Amino acid sequence: MDLIKLSRISMKHLVTLHVMLDTLSVTASAERLCLSPSSVSKTLTQLRESLNDELFYRHGNQLVATPLARRLGPTVHQMINEMNQMLTQEAFDPASYQGRFSLAMRESTFELLAATLTARVLQSAPGMRLEIWSRETMGLDSLSKGQLDFILLPHDKSQPPSANTNLVWETLLDDEMVCLMSPNHPLADLPMTVEDYLHYGHVSIMDGDLNVPFFEMQLAQQHHKRRIAVTVPDFGSAAVMCHHSELLFTCSRQWADVALQAKGLVIKPLPFNYGEVSYSLVWHQPSMNDPAQRWLYEQIVEVAHASQQPVEVEGHFAEDSHA
Repeated sequence: MDLIKLSRISMKHLVTLHVMLDTLSVTASAERLCLSPSSVSKTLTQLRESLNDELFYRHGNQLVATPLARRLGPTVHQMINEMNQMLTQEAFDPASYQGRFSLAMRESTFELLAATLTARVLQSAPGMRLEIWSRETMGLDSLSKGQLDFILLPHDKSQPPSANTNLVWETLLDDEMVCLMSPNHPLADLPMTVEDYLHYGHVSIMDGDLNVPFFEMQLAQQHHKRRIAVTVPDFGSAAVMCHHSELLFTCSRQWADVALQAKGLVIKPLPFNYGEVSYSLVWHQPSMNDPAQRWLYEQIVEVAHASQQPVEVEGHFAEDSHA
């Protein structure tokens, strides 16, 4: 252990690195830390010399973190959380809290939870700032690097979501999968068979983090692979496609029941075994040392449990019942 080298790195250096990994901007980091840009640059220079690494380099008009800086991200995030806990031993007071948290979620989760969660949090903690990212912009890798505090997303329960053992996955909502179609679709007033389901083209959702969905593998193994006609970035876009075509969209029942884009579409149960699906909350294991983050976690869980939709068994229009 090189104590002399360690003595040259202070909490100021670690906090600066942590914020720089989040913002990738000296100016934005200075604003967040209430320092001048020159002060942040000086701290970064000292850290570069101590670690013998550039840490950040310019590529075009953007700063990019080096591999070492990215590897240090989760460790630095954990150290800062633990130090914050040491310095904040008193009970957490939401009313007086001043701080920022970053969450990412799929568009489907926005429909279910985001508005209610934001209202609840800001009522109790008006000084808390929430940044809610699209999960397509900030994913599991951002969570591991400490750039996010939580991710909420739907997935197959049987699907191994991540090989990262430091990430905790907790089920918030159990769900079922359904098929959406236009009320003018040839299948709208008929029971849907597997053959019907496979006959028509489908809309699918892009996802770079998770593996091939279990229901896709189950369908291909037991029957036949479905035909993907269009791939879009989010649930809402997929529902819009259904309004104007004979495409089918397989999605979360919880989302279909509340989403504005799904209003007017017919909801039908899937005609095959697709396994179990759920919405999960994901976080970096050491982060619960922070009392503020633990409080936010409790709010997310309570809002999710309160939003649990009752499951109906028959297909219907998303805006009202339909036999």
